[in-house]
Amino acid sequence: MASIRTASLGTVSLGAVSLGTIGMVWQRELLRYVRTPSRIFTGLAQPLLFLFVLGYGMGSLVGSTGGLDFRMFVFPGIVAMSVVSTSIFSAISIVWDREFGFLREMLVAPVPRWALVMGKTAGGATVATGQGTIMLVLAPLVGVDLTVLTIAAVIAIEFVMAAALTAFGVFVASRITRMEGFQMVMQLVLLPMIFLSGALFPLAGLPLWLDILTRLNPLTYAVAPLRSVVFGAQNLPAAALARFPSDVTLFGWTLSVWTELAITVVFAAVFLALAVRGFGRRL
Repeated sequence: MASIRTASLGTVSLGAVSLGTIGMVWQRELLRYVRTPSRIFTGLAQPLLFLFVLGYGMGSLVGSTGGLDFRMFVFPGIVAMSVVSTSIFSAISIVWDREFGFLREMLVAPVPRWALVMGKTAGGATVATGQGTIMLVLAPLVGVDLTVLTIAAVIAIEFVMAAALTAFGVFVASRITRMEGFQMVMQLVLLPMIFLSGALFPLAGLPLWLDILTRLNPLTYAVAPLRSVVFGAQNLPAAALARFPSDVTLFGWTLSVWTELAITVVFAAVFLALAVRGFGRRL
């Protein structure tokens, strides 16, 4: 009985330590974000450029159908761009902490390494979700109407997307020792991932090779439900939805929003497992 009680207390103690570690790392990420206002504004610079410059520039060429123009179409993609860029680059602090020795102090602490990964992912996902939610303030400027339920659904999708991309960034950062190398790899990954997700153009009628690349991109299955939820609050006619589709077709089947979210969750779990494995190595 004593051994059972000791094992039970050990399990509870380990669980409490793990939860405390996750909360500590999560809080640290939020404090770093709040205490650097420049990070908030710089994170908005590129999405704003794409939304207004590209949106207005391409809008004059693409035109509108049933009240839906290119700016309204690209708005959910720009929100996703803000979330993705913030998610991936939130992992840069791992490389920074490695260079300044703080990461070594975390790794020698008597806490599970998977808890560090979970805390880092949760913190980065929370920050990225907040960064993407800030973009929703610009919705009226491009003619997008958002209800309270729509905003809640958008935030939930943003968090799933952010968790997947933050875990991916943590995985990459666990294998790169120099900040310059991390930035170079992320730039090579980030832009193709965004451009091949359907964030900036419809996925219908693409050449076969481009269609395959978009379907292999994990971000495609996060942008599509985000756009579907936003479009669902606009009362758009069928002609507009036909010209600017938001659905993803796979092997001839049109995926539902829940299926797309399930695929995104699977990618998030895979990236999280890879990140935990990466932290299991000697960093």
